[in-house]
Amino acid sequence: MADDAKTFRAACVQMRSGLDRAKNTVDAIALIEQAAAGGAQFIQTPEMTNVVDRKGSRLLGDLPDEDGMEEIGAFSDCAKRLGVWLLIGSLAVRAPSGKAANRSYFFAPDGATITTYDKIHMFDVDLPGGESWKESKIYEPGADARLVKTPLSAFGLSICYDIRFPGLYRTLAQAGAEILCAPAAFTRQTGKAHWKTLLTARAIETGSFVIAAAQGGDHEDGRETWGHSLIVDPWGEILAEAENDEPGVIFADISPKTAHTARQRIPNLSLEQNFKVSTISV
Repeated sequence: MADDAKTFRAACVQMRSGLDRAKNTVDAIALIEQAAAGGAQFIQTPEMTNVVDRKGSRLLGDLPDEDGMEEIGAFSDCAKRLGVWLLIGSLAVRAPSGKAANRSYFFAPDGATITTYDKIHMFDVDLPGGESWKESKIYEPGADARLVKTPLSAFGLSICYDIRFPGLYRTLAQAGAEILCAPAAFTRQTGKAHWKTLLTARAIETGSFVIAAAQGGDHEDGRETWGHSLIVDPWGEILAEAENDEPGVIFADISPKTAHTARQRIPNLSLEQNFKVSTISV
């Protein structure tokens, strides 16, 4: 649990990233500065902050590995200059396999990289109307979950499609996460149907805050994302929500103690029982 469980201000940066990594970085930093000016101590940006490009050959053709990625240094410098805890929801970065990694970067107020997290679950789906996504063709999935304990709170990391796999969030909460981070680039179709319901469910079933910064709008690569960045408390109350898919910032004041109160009242994390499934065929 965070020291003294003090209340702090969190912010979600909502973006509409395009194909130009340098421009996206400048746009993100401007919104991060806006969030810091509004008193945010923890700031989260969306999935694919540095580039949104569904065309794998184009993305990978100009994508460096970490050592050559200038935006990592730019975001580190930004966190240090503003003195904030900064979670870059994810960057596309070249992995050793030759594919890309969909990777979160968590920066401390001194600019140090605390940890990274690679998205575990790939969005491989065929949607009604002919919309199809095969992330596994471009991205290398991660294998390890991440829990980050800071003086503010304990943060469990995830990215976008992970939100449909509740076991990840339950495991993070049982390990001590008070806040579950779910930066995303939800499609407009799935976002309209499921975004708020899924995030609220993850909050209620784990007794955790959920902070979800989103991409929103019509992107240069033809993608349409839902926006509506969201901050939910452990009882499922919406603390802050972006009204649309436009770039901007939302804020909420977070008291980590609320997560512990919720878990005391509904102690489902500690009362979980092991069981097996018996199949009866008739």
